[in-house]
Amino acid sequence: MVKPNLLERLAAGEVIIGDGSYAVTLEKRGYVKAGSWTPEAAPEHPGAVEQLAVEFSRAGADVTQTFSFWCHESSLPKGCKYTCDQINQVSCDIAKKIAKKYGTITAGGLSQTGNFAKWTAKETVQKDLRRAVAILVKNDIDLIICEYFRNIKEMEWAIEIALETGKPVAATMCMGPTGDEEGVPVGECAIRMAKAGANLVGVNCLFDHNILLDVMRDMKSALDLFNLKPYLMMQPLGFMVPDGGNYGWVNVPEFPFACEPRQITRWEARKFAREAYDLGVRYIGGCCGFEPYHIRAMCEELRDIRGKLPESSDKSDYDLSLHGSLEESFERYKNKGSEKWWKEMAPSTGRPMSTPFCRQADPVTVHKAIFKK
Repeated sequence: MVKPNLLERLAAGEVIIGDGSYAVTLEKRGYVKAGSWTPEAAPEHPGAVEQLAVEFSRAGADVTQTFSFWCHESSLPKGCKYTCDQINQVSCDIAKKIAKKYGTITAGGLSQTGNFAKWTAKETVQKDLRRAVAILVKNDIDLIICEYFRNIKEMEWAIEIALETGKPVAATMCMGPTGDEEGVPVGECAIRMAKAGANLVGVNCLFDHNILLDVMRDMKSALDLFNLKPYLMMQPLGFMVPDGGNYGWVNVPEFPFACEPRQITRWEARKFAREAYDLGVRYIGGCCGFEPYHIRAMCEELRDIRGKLPESSDKSDYDLSLHGSLEESFERYKNKGSEKWWKEMAPSTGRPMSTPFCRQADPVTVHKAIFKK
């Protein structure tokens, strides 16, 4: 099998579908501890991590990302039996095994150090980032994704390190409409990532797709203004948080143990994929909360563009042909064969006392007046 080349595929006009949630999904499955969110599950339970990667690949993901998020020596939980290098090596082994079977692009995540505020020296921050990326280089991972960065300066430093590898580099900021953690506007962040040399520029996590689509529009406008043409990339949160704070879903009361009522539907994932494509985004994936069926739904939505369906669509009524016939036969299936009906649905929670928003003390996506007691 010819090794896939991400930049060549993007240049040819292909839409790349990323994978989805690892840490949050594996926490639900009993392999990651909420609060730590660290990836020691890779060596502890490699079969569980591999199974999730298989599910994403069967769902149509073009990319298999290493389960190496937040893997810094200082972030590993007390008593962890493995070093970062050991964890990341197993993560790379799993990703490459899946890539060999399904032909996916391997991607390695390089995340914020978590110590940027106290590590004032660029050399100190980059030393930690360089160590994290070394194992990805050793394993010849195809793509380096600098993701979950909250400060544009640390992101620029990370891009420098990623470019040293000679691999394609994606850079996705973890921010809402108010910009990075120091208030640097989203447009400026996009320009700085592109000028730093990232091949793909965008956003990931913390906020849902509706919010990040607006952020992406502002980023694209800024890039166009400066005639900068990186490929655009989005991997949003899979939970609806229009009432999120500066840290998005982390600031809502339900985080992290009661977010299920906020999870997006497969139809919302489909709508997101189409809107992202229409905006010009060509790497479309998901982050926390994006399950394999969400990835499958996005692939099914864009089947007219991509010219194919995922392997697991053989068990999916993606065109509603089955439910259309059921609608003709049973009153209880009324509207169930209509794509428009599903896409325009406002799902209920089934909880009479549920509220549409929490009373966010410091909202960043809506005016605080709507939360006034």
